[in-house]
Amino acid sequence: MEWNSELQAYTYPCPCGDLFQITKDELKLGEEIARCPSCSLYITVIYNLDDFLADSKTNNNNTPSQPIAVA
Repeated sequence: MEWNSELQAYTYPCPCGDLFQITKDELKLGEEIARCPSCSLYITVIYNLDDFLADSKTNNNNTPSQPIAVA
């Protein structure tokens, strides 16, 4: 997944042509599902919540950590 500053979300290409999306706030709340806004598909995002929270604090949100998308 890649950070999209315009959407303020991590994104990953969906087979329908749109993007799966998940925000930093959703990740901080423990959400693990990135959804496509254009179709019914979704993917599970695998990441370490502790690492994500630690990176957010040390990086001051300038360089977001990179979760991995698993379809």
